[in-house]
Amino acid sequence: MVSRRATALAVALFVFGFGEELWFRYLPQYLRTLGASAIVLGLFGTLKDFLDAAYAYPGGALSDRLGTRKALVLFGALSTLGFGVLLLRPSLAGVFVGLVLVMAWASLGLPATFSLVGEELAGDRRVVGFTVQAVLKRIPIVLAPPLGGLLLERYGFANGMRIGFAVSIVLSLGMLAGLWRALRGGSGDAAPPRAAGPAASVRLRPALRQLLIADCLIRLCEGLPDVFLVVWAIEVVGVSPAQFGVLVSVLMATAIVSYIPAAALAGRAEKKRFVLLTYGFFTLYPLAVLASTSFTHLLAAYAIGGLREIGEPARKALIVDLADPAARGRTVGLYYTLRGFAVAGAAAVGGVLWTIRPSLTFIAAAALGVAGTLWAARFLPAGIYREEGHA
Repeated sequence: MVSRRATALAVALFVFGFGEELWFRYLPQYLRTLGASAIVLGLFGTLKDFLDAAYAYPGGALSDRLGTRKALVLFGALSTLGFGVLLLRPSLAGVFVGLVLVMAWASLGLPATFSLVGEELAGDRRVVGFTVQAVLKRIPIVLAPPLGGLLLERYGFANGMRIGFAVSIVLSLGMLAGLWRALRGGSGDAAPPRAAGPAASVRLRPALRQLLIADCLIRLCEGLPDVFLVVWAIEVVGVSPAQFGVLVSVLMATAIVSYIPAAALAGRAEKKRFVLLTYGFFTLYPLAVLASTSFTHLLAAYAIGGLREIGEPARKALIVDLADPAARGRTVGLYYTLRGFAVAGAAAVGGVLWTIRPSLTFIAAAALGVAGTLWAARFLPAGIYREEGHA
């Protein structure tokens, strides 16, 4: 049974995510309306990836020092401030400054969310915990983007986005108040015991290092075309903003449907298989988008994109399994810091390839996906991830 505290976290992710997803996936197209070129879009995506990297380890360290409750509320407050910047400064500079703050919840808070699930659940139950977390985090992505698209069509990009920013502020303030109360009095209120020495907080076990290398290649595959997906759909294929919202909903609905049986099987089967399956769909997704010439084709492509999540709960669970329990936040933070810095330039490279020929962005992404899948197949050990310390 999933604990009350883990459930509270998942509900917070749902509420916060609903407001953010009204507009977040439209930000690249919003930048286009503000005069951004493909290179600027690439820099925007690179900043996003850089923040993912730069925030992860400090987020883990703060989570270990402050406890998960205080850390999560702090990070949520910073993101709420970012929504305010986006609302009040509708400009290229405002979007970039706002992003620096908005990313606090997702990136600084990631190790804290991992730590809370690790504190509350053990063994194979962590797969279930991460599944519940992932489903409730993604339901808003099914519901909110179509609504956001309707807002944009009704009020235009400028006013529609500002309405979305305002909704995010209201929802996030309510989420922060509820999260503060719900997490009171648990183990996450206080910092966990320190690791015995400084090296213990940053050591990655061999299996985790191999997963990290494969993960970097796969996230490069994802990062090259990521900020250009909405541009491809709206400007190249010719779908409307509301139709693009439907595409995002299809992607996330497919992900949610795939989570439940995958999580149930991953608790009993070899998790490496699910990692490889996930990586295979990461590889197919950019090719499917590239081949799409209509809304119907994109529906199928985005369903393939949703299947990229089929092994994510198992992958996250094994990261926690292989982390030192006394320094879990810092270990997870280090993992995502290394991964984030490795892929931080992907969107900028994608922007350069886009200026040469848009299709090159998707083809290069697929090539990186093949490399990551082959690396995991060759070097990721089998027969691990059952219990902590078995790697």
